Amino acid sequence: MVAKLEEWEGDEMPTAPVSFFHPSLKETRRRVFYQWARILSILCIFVFVVLSLFWGSQYSTEDKYTALNVFVVDFDGQVDPYRSNDTIIGPTVTNVTKKILASDNLHLGYEIKSPADFSNDPWAVRQAIYDEHAFAAVIIKPNATALLRAAVSSGNNSYDPFGAIEAVIISARDQNTYYSYINTDLAILQNMVLAEFGPRWAQHLISQSSTNLSTVPAQAINPGIGFTNVDLRPFAPAVAAPAVTIGLIYLIIIAFFNFPFLMAIHAQFMKPDGHPPLKVAHWIVWRILSAIVAYFFLSLFYSLVSLAFHIPFSNQAAPDTLPANNANAYGRGSFVVFWMLNWVGMAALGLPCENMAMVLGFPWSSFFLIFWVITNVATGFYPIQLANDFYRWGLAWPLHHIVEALRTILFGTHSRIGLNFGVLFAWVAASLAFYPVATWITGWKMRRGL
Repeated sequence: MVAKLEEWEGDEMPTAPVSFFHPSLKETRRRVFYQWARILSILCIFVFVVLSLFWGSQYSTEDKYTALNVFVVDFDGQVDPYRSNDTIIGPTVTNVTKKILASDNLHLGYEIKSPADFSNDPWAVRQAIYDEHAFAAVIIKPNATALLRAAVSSGNNSYDPFGAIEAVIISARDQNTYYSYINTDLAILQNMVLAEFGPRWAQHLISQSSTNLSTVPAQAINPGIGFTNVDLRPFAPAVAAPAVTIGLIYLIIIAFFNFPFLMAIHAQFMKPDGHPPLKVAHWIVWRILSAIVAYFFLSLFYSLVSLAFHIPFSNQAAPDTLPANNANAYGRGSFVVFWMLNWVGMAALGLPCENMAMVLGFPWSSFFLIFWVITNVATGFYPIQLANDFYRWGLAWPLHHIVEALRTILFGTHSRIGLNFGVLFAWVAASLAFYPVATWITGWKMRRGL
């Protein structure tokens, strides 16, 4: 390079600023162009690969639509004292369901179940939905046809057509899935049932010459039947959405940036500036303990945001089969459990970030942050049932279990909180086990100027 510079006119290297295309910058331009192109290529490939993980979680969702299973259980005339072989409501619903299953249209995974599968108890179907054996259920009541016929024969003006069939859901389990897919498809089923039942019922009434239609309650003629939508655990209020969705991204980011802010402070122990350096083992213990304590306070203030905006934390738990708004799983102690979950969750999300920051260094650790956020969001905010089987690894990712446990605490959904905390503690333990290795790698790189 020096030889080339000597070829310039004047035989001296310019000392004043020069233009971009000055001959003295020829080698620098070549080196900069190469490094720029290399880094840009790495970034482009990384963006394509990692974002593909996110887009892929929603790809071909329609092909997995039937994974959203819905029980259809016809108790009509099947349970004492309403046993009968002359029912009309139950067969209408099951016939419509069979038509939907036979069609080529997109539809939920309807499963026609026998009442015997639930010990002939409609409440057992509700329990099955709460226990997440299915996403929803359509229950035809045991006395559906009997009450309708009695209303016609006795002129019962108090007859409620909407008591014939129940559609049971639990939207707090995953509000986006219910609002986007399940509720919409259940509405189609309901409309098809009413469209098929109406003409059949009218024809039946006309054929009964002994029936004086003028004495029949109007609601027993039209609509005759209806659906009562039962949401065992509604998703509300709207301000709860950040706590179980997008707000958790900030939990990851806050945990990540804890490391660069505190690293310079920790380094003072290792610099012999008027004092001997701290033993490496003691330094590692200090850094681990200080990080966990930092997560303790950061998670507290993260949790206080939800409390400040009046997300309910003091409601009592409710029976599994009865609808309840914000049935906090732990009563007045729910906020403490909420905070502890966020603390352990922040450690499970943050300690891997600290390890990778030490291993990769800056700015490469930003790659891991992006990967960590995207893979956790793709498997935590969206139902894995609708994703390709490739995404089953998401069942072990921290955010999936944080979201699941948060829904239990805030809404009283089916609890797997022991498993949720167990997985998070496993991530913390694995991260702590790798922490000394990551620290050694950092020292090794520093000694070699890498």
